[in-house]
Amino acid sequence: MSVARITTITFDSKEAADIASKSYVANASSDFPEAEQLLGIQADGNLLIAVSLYADNEAMERASASRKKVLDSNKEVVSIDTKVGTVEICHSNNCQCTSN
Repeated sequence: MSVARITTITFDSKEAADIASKSYVANASSDFPEAEQLLGIQADGNLLIAVSLYADNEAMERASASRKKVLDSNKEVVSIDTKVGTVEICHSNNCQCTSN
């Protein structure tokens, strides 16, 4: 069963979140090649939410080194909250997501 890791990151400014969001869009697929799905959400200006789906816990754990490197490289991070759980539904209406 697939697992999801949801990471909420608060930055010290909207500008720092904007930079991190652009970096995630540009690099996430190569930073996390085993992810089945990646979703990035910018909320409340300085808040980013990343949702990553993996085939299993082992694949998610293999991505942890890249995750730590990405998070540790950003000195504007105020807090990080992470939740992990099993995926109960994964539905798509073939949406085409775009970034601003």
